[in-house]
Amino acid sequence: MAYVTSNRAASESLAARFAALRTDAVAAYRNWRVYRNTLNELNELSAREMADLGINPSMIRRIALEAAYGKTA
Repeated sequence: MAYVTSNRAASESLAARFAALRTDAVAAYRNWRVYRNTLNELNELSAREMADLGINPSMIRRIALEAAYGKTA
């Protein structure tokens, strides 16, 4: 589970806070779509195609996460 921590000034208007919330939600949805599309495309590959790419089926989820959210430690 990912957590987002944001420090916003208390003097921000309600409209500005809603706009920031919407921006964060849109970014999270776009990242999730990249993850799902990558996962679906990799799951459609045959064993032969994955072997040609040097991908083990157990690596698919990690590859999709890296594509969507960047390199993990």
